[in-house]
Amino acid sequence: MSRTSLAGIVHGFSMQGRALLQKLLPPYASELKDKFSTVDMLCALARDLVSTRGEASGAAIAIELLRVYEEADADARLGFLGQLASSFNPDRAAMERAWDRFQDEGWPALAALAQAAEAPRQELFRRLNLAPAGIAAMVHMREHLSKMPDRAQAAIVDADLFHVLQSWFNCGFLTLEAISWSSPASLLERVIRYEAVHDIGGWAELRRRLEPRDRRCFGFFHPTMPEEPLIFVEVALTLGTPAGIGEVLAPAWPGLSDVEADTAVFYSISNCQPGLRGISFGSFLIKQVATALKRDLPNLKHFVTLSPIPGLIGWLARQDAAFARLAAASDTDLESHRDRLMDSAVHYLVDARNEAGWPLDPVARFHLGNGARLERLNWGANLSPKGRGQSAGLMVNYLYDLPSVERLHESYANKGAVPLGSPFQQMLQKIRTGAGKRMERH
Repeated sequence: MSRTSLAGIVHGFSMQGRALLQKLLPPYASELKDKFSTVDMLCALARDLVSTRGEASGAAIAIELLRVYEEADADARLGFLGQLASSFNPDRAAMERAWDRFQDEGWPALAALAQAAEAPRQELFRRLNLAPAGIAAMVHMREHLSKMPDRAQAAIVDADLFHVLQSWFNCGFLTLEAISWSSPASLLERVIRYEAVHDIGGWAELRRRLEPRDRRCFGFFHPTMPEEPLIFVEVALTLGTPAGIGEVLAPAWPGLSDVEADTAVFYSISNCQPGLRGISFGSFLIKQVATALKRDLPNLKHFVTLSPIPGLIGWLARQDAAFARLAAASDTDLESHRDRLMDSAVHYLVDARNEAGWPLDPVARFHLGNGARLERLNWGANLSPKGRGQSAGLMVNYLYDLPSVERLHESYANKGAVPLGSPFQQMLQKIRTGAGKRMERH
């Protein structure tokens, strides 16, 4: 039997049929393995999974497909994802018939149109969830999509995968859990690895962030990924609002007692799963953590952030190349530009907008969209290389006034309004008054 004819025969079998054929024809077993590429095997398993009707057999196929995918090299994985984009699309003729029916019958035919327009790969993703680790595997699969050279194909698959993941990672399914120094070592290792704002240099530094009595950490977890945080926030309990990250990252032991602290500072929020990009957890996390802290620590009166301004230097450099050099400037050189930098940062946070009309800075969009207000701009707040490179050492406090959060969120969402606290209002007024006087002199 030639390799070509053998491939043609076997390709027509279901996964179970191919397994049986290999048992009946042991001389050809190694030939089958050699003949079919990993991409062929994955595509055949995917077709079987979409076509099967039995839950038990579907689970077995899903497990096998994910096993092969996990063991595949990067090229095979990307090849399979490319096949999902090109070979698992809706039937165009069926879509056209459904569209014609919708035009004739109107809304009663909408369900049939939606069914015809749904790509088979969406059903594939839903059925992969039959495998015990199916959801986690698809989160990683979406992460792999970012490495596809054909961005158009990647976007096709990403849209469907995002659709199913968004429903499975609805915040109603998530649990809020405290992360402490006594948490399992495997979880603490992930906190070190996933920290995205202020790098954690090792176990001793992590201990300083978790063990003192005025430090807290909370994360969102999904029931199917109990050891993998989706996002976590680090909190410092302080007396007053800190003006620099150094005050937070080097706490005195044992720290403030529960009755001494009056402020909760959200100083680091880290998304942990690149495969869940675009699915927002942060707003729910901050609000739930603030509510839980207020319930447990009634002395807390203020809920603020100590946030980076990641786009500031890039924005300034696009207007004046001289600003790009500030990332490597000495403290003395930075101080000589202080007034100009502070004025520019206020303008950037309050007035600079993207093409959609929202604040240009991503951290500003996040907190303002959650109902916070711009409270205070802090000079020399983070003089690490990262802090200098992002914002010449500037950081900002956003304040979450819990009774006003929903109102401010609505105002921002509907009108794009940027709410300002008194310290920020005073800075803005000073800048605009100074600009007006300069114009009068000219």
